[in-house]
Amino acid sequence: MEIVYQPYIDPEYESLIERIHPPRVCIDNDACQDCTLVKVDSANKHGILLDMVQVLTDLDLVISKAYISSDGGWFMDVFHVTDQLGNKLTDPTLILYIQQALCASRGGGVPEEAIQRGLNREYVSADYTALEMTGIDRPGLVSEISAVLVELGCNIAAAVAWTHNTHWACVIYIEDGQIGGPIVDHDRLAHIQEQLANVVEAHHGKGERSSVRLTAPVSGRTHTERRLHQLMYSSRDYESCHGCNGGAGHWAGCTKTHVSIEPFKEKGYSVVNVKSRDRPKLLFDTVCALTDLQYVVFHAAVSSKGTTARQEYFIRQKDGCTLDTESQRRKLTKCLIAAIERRVPHGLRMDICTKNRMGQLSDITRVLRENGLSISRVEMGTNGERATGAFYVTDTSGHEVDTKTVELVRQEVGGSILLVHRSSGWSSHPSSSSISRTSSGEVDDRPRFSLRNLLGSQLERLSSNFGPIRP
Repeated sequence: MEIVYQPYIDPEYESLIERIHPPRVCIDNDACQDCTLVKVDSANKHGILLDMVQVLTDLDLVISKAYISSDGGWFMDVFHVTDQLGNKLTDPTLILYIQQALCASRGGGVPEEAIQRGLNREYVSADYTALEMTGIDRPGLVSEISAVLVELGCNIAAAVAWTHNTHWACVIYIEDGQIGGPIVDHDRLAHIQEQLANVVEAHHGKGERSSVRLTAPVSGRTHTERRLHQLMYSSRDYESCHGCNGGAGHWAGCTKTHVSIEPFKEKGYSVVNVKSRDRPKLLFDTVCALTDLQYVVFHAAVSSKGTTARQEYFIRQKDGCTLDTESQRRKLTKCLIAAIERRVPHGLRMDICTKNRMGQLSDITRVLRENGLSISRVEMGTNGERATGAFYVTDTSGHEVDTKTVELVRQEVGGSILLVHRSSGWSSHPSSSSISRTSSGEVDDRPRFSLRNLLGSQLERLSSNFGPIRP
């Protein structure tokens, strides 16, 4: 089963039910002592869950728990959230923004302000030309691409690149380096695309996939990180993914990603259980995979303890079918593991803040390449006279970077470089999918709540209790 891109449908027709029954959003600070409850009650529609998770994730909110349930044409979400410091949401401006953004996401898509937050907050605008590339990862690739863009008179306003399983994908937003603004001349765009394709394909072997695509500014542009997931999927980075083969009894002490898919024939669902190390944006990445693979989430429960996150989804394919074949279950398992692992940082993280100027990314990546460093992930953007970025780097063999090399890079790049931490794979920071921890900080592997148990005996009762959320 492949990701299907749906044909255009008149938004007036598509949003008819939503205009009759607009979303209701309630921000509740009284129900729980240590978190804010964000309750959303709206008409059901494919992609609704992803839209809502995207809004909360782009605000860097921590989702400690989430409960999702649907009944026919109606959908209800409850998110337990805090800010990054573990505090409730009390800022009236933030609360109003959440209410407006969640409602707007069901109209014409997620608002532009939220899309901008999806890549270094304020750095992305629909006014830029978008460059999307995929290929096989190799040392110096980002440096070569950014250098070619400078030679072609392009200024890089923002860039994000991921690497996973030897594959590489990036989204770069560019503008005319001389006069500013988007590049719209078709001949020039074709020339830029041709030159970049030569760089990407220079070291490709027979049968290896690569792509280069330039798109003019459009409204309603796909969220940058969701697009990166789609690009990685198109390069089939998931094919070599393998979760832990241990049984359920092995899950407790294992830190690898576990995915199990079982039939729930009584209710006509496929039940997907995911256990993994917790990290920022985990819920967003998982829901991205399910949505873009054309699965519909009917019910879900998400929570975490310590450094472990657990997710349980009751799904069907968009055509109403369950996953009946082993090949379907195997592919979904691989895709979920890939979605979870793509964002995992590897190497030394270097946060860079320096003066914004044309060719800045090219200069920084050149210094990294000349000092024998390979970029495993990058996120960089510009705002006025300031350019900031986060680079995850290793040596060309994938090993840790020595302190002497770091100091050389610091001297050559200039500006301000803050070394955040070394990461061998997983971040231990509180995540945007969870913050809950045991008193000792260890993983809690006690018997957990299962939505399946609830659904097995009380689904009818749950559905009959659906009603409007009162503000």
